[in-house]
Amino acid sequence: MTPVQKTEKSKPTRLDLGLLPSLVGYHLRMAQIALFRDFAQGPGELEVTPGLFGVLVIIEANPDLKQSELARAAHLDRSTVVTVIDNLVRRDLVERRAAVNDRRSNAIRLTAEGSTLLRKLKRQVTLHEKRLLSNFSDSERDQLFTLLQKVFPEYR
Repeated sequence: MTPVQKTEKSKPTRLDLGLLPSLVGYHLRMAQIALFRDFAQGPGELEVTPGLFGVLVIIEANPDLKQSELARAAHLDRSTVVTVIDNLVRRDLVERRAAVNDRRSNAIRLTAEGSTLLRKLKRQVTLHEKRLLSNFSDSERDQLFTLLQKVFPEYR
């Protein structure tokens, strides 16, 4: 995992990363970079980020979800969720409605176009996950998920 830097004569030299390889944050960040690069080649071509995919999945699973509930579920602050929803409405992927029992709140749900896009995204994300985890056995994958959840137990 040592980065290679090219010198003037294009000979790669190894850089010393100091204590970085001993830090969990460094390895999580490297994994995130790999994940985002691969995601950009599949689902990302549809102008959807991993975070936006997660938001769409949550909305689909919870029709008429209040924006504040989405913020909690997606671990986003309320102002960020408003911006995300505004963008999704502009793309005709979700619609806002007055929440039942609380006219002051907005309820959101996928539009027909949003549902169609999410079906495509789910197929691509499944392939993306297979690529990312191709070097793992099923038990290693399960162990990875279990170990990662220990890093952020409050977000489960």
